[in-house]
Amino acid sequence: MELQSLQQFFMWCTIICGTFYTISAVMCVFAGNWIYTVHSRWFPMPRETFTVVLYGYLGFFKILFIVFILVPWLALLMIG
Repeated sequence: MELQSLQQFFMWCTIICGTFYTISAVMCVFAGNWIYTVHSRWFPMPRETFTVVLYGYLGFFKILFIVFILVPWLALLMIG
C-alpha cells in the first residue's frame, strides 16, 4: 500500500472520528439530562453512576482516538 493512500485513510479516519467525538462530548455536556432520561428507561441506575459511565466513555474514546488514529496519521505525515 502506498504511503499517500495510508495518509489519506488516516486523515479521513481522524476527521470522521474527531467529529463523532466532538458531537458526543457536546451532547453529553448540553443534553446530559435528556440522555439520562432516555437511557434510564432501559437501564435503571442512579444519576451519579450514569455520569461516571459517560465520563469513562468519553475518556476511553479519546484515548483510543489519539493512540490508534491521530498518532499514526501524524507519524505518516512526518515520514512522508
